[in-house]
Amino acid sequence: MYSTRGIGKKLSLLLLLVMVTGFIAPHLALSKGPVTITIAMAAGYHVDALKAILKYWEKEHPDIKVRILAFGYHDLYEKIVIDMREGRGSYDVIEIDDPWMPEFCAAGWLTNIDELAKKVGITINYSDFVDTALWVGRCPYKTGAQYALPECGNVELMAYRVDLFKKYGLPCPPKTWSEVLKAAEIISKHEPGIYGTVMRGLRGNPIVSNFLPVFWAFGARIIDERGVPRVNSSEAVEALKIWLALAKYSPPGMSTFSSDQVKAYLYEGKAAIATEVWPGWIGQLDNPEVSKVVGKVDICVPPGEKTHPSPMIGVWLFGIPHSSKHKVEALKFVVFATSAEMQKIKALATGYPPTRKSVYLDPEVVKKYRWYPIQLKALMTSRPRPRVPVWAEIESILGLYLSKALIGEMSPQQALNAANAEILEVLKEAGIYKGG
Repeated sequence: MYSTRGIGKKLSLLLLLVMVTGFIAPHLALSKGPVTITIAMAAGYHVDALKAILKYWEKEHPDIKVRILAFGYHDLYEKIVIDMREGRGSYDVIEIDDPWMPEFCAAGWLTNIDELAKKVGITINYSDFVDTALWVGRCPYKTGAQYALPECGNVELMAYRVDLFKKYGLPCPPKTWSEVLKAAEIISKHEPGIYGTVMRGLRGNPIVSNFLPVFWAFGARIIDERGVPRVNSSEAVEALKIWLALAKYSPPGMSTFSSDQVKAYLYEGKAAIATEVWPGWIGQLDNPEVSKVVGKVDICVPPGEKTHPSPMIGVWLFGIPHSSKHKVEALKFVVFATSAEMQKIKALATGYPPTRKSVYLDPEVVKKYRWYPIQLKALMTSRPRPRVPVWAEIESILGLYLSKALIGEMSPQQALNAANAEILEVLKEAGIYKGG
């Protein structure tokens, strides 16, 4: 079991130093008596997973209580941004969706975890974390210091009816999106009542998230090194054409589909391929009480096409605001909650996706979730959304025009030209565009 008791002697030395020098930075001062740290999190299964380990925390740290404040996605973002911007210090630990990191880093709102750990003598075992998950918590991305630790290893996956693929001699798993399209066509033709695909088409984040692995597989880019938008490149247009072809084999109303509809068609056995699933959607696939496709669905890494597979990463992280009044206690909790031991407990109890390699390969965990080694492979090859503070605006624009292409209001070229023009203005206004 992970323990932070070993840092007690080092903290005692720190106290001795304070007595000798008469000084310690106020934000690193050790609290006297019981302390309560406040954690702001996304409501739902994030909170459920954390509650599964609280009894272990309370046993090891009876003097550090944990208060969880759960919010909806947009409320969480607004509340932590306002709190950090105004320096209120209402939260000691915040849960961060990885696309928020560029904005938080640029604003200087987060505590440098590497520096804090060094100052107070806490050792963090980084080697077991999946690299791609660590990278999104660094400022700058991949190469900088660690400003947040990954605690939820969300990554995009694909689900397919392996029984039907074998029945028709189709590649298992499909290696390209062209093979996925061919499979959807064959199964739709020969299996009455089963749609070839089911996909999220709801405008905004759902449709963009569904499209990006196809977009990247064709070698397309959203923004290049000079901050120039490239969403209307020939590669991007080709990707959108094949994505729209896949959508033709989805159920009616697919333009309004989000996760609930995808799960319903998959679990009911009414779709052969879910081109996009996330770990939180598939945990009950082999549970006969809720699934009609027990043992019939395999999970795979979304395929490549002109380049290698590029599933989208969707990691959540724990960060410590600069304004926190209990930074040391907060760090102890973050290190504890992201340890391999605690991640295994969360995975077994709730299916919460780990960020540590050892947990994905743990025999007990794999026995319960047979696709975990594949999930690890997807996470290790995953790709983040552009690391720019204005990603939310870019996603909104791209989602609008993908939706217009889906319902036939615009051709693929027209839709991506319009999206590119609007994204260009956003990048110029943000000072990111460095083109001619």
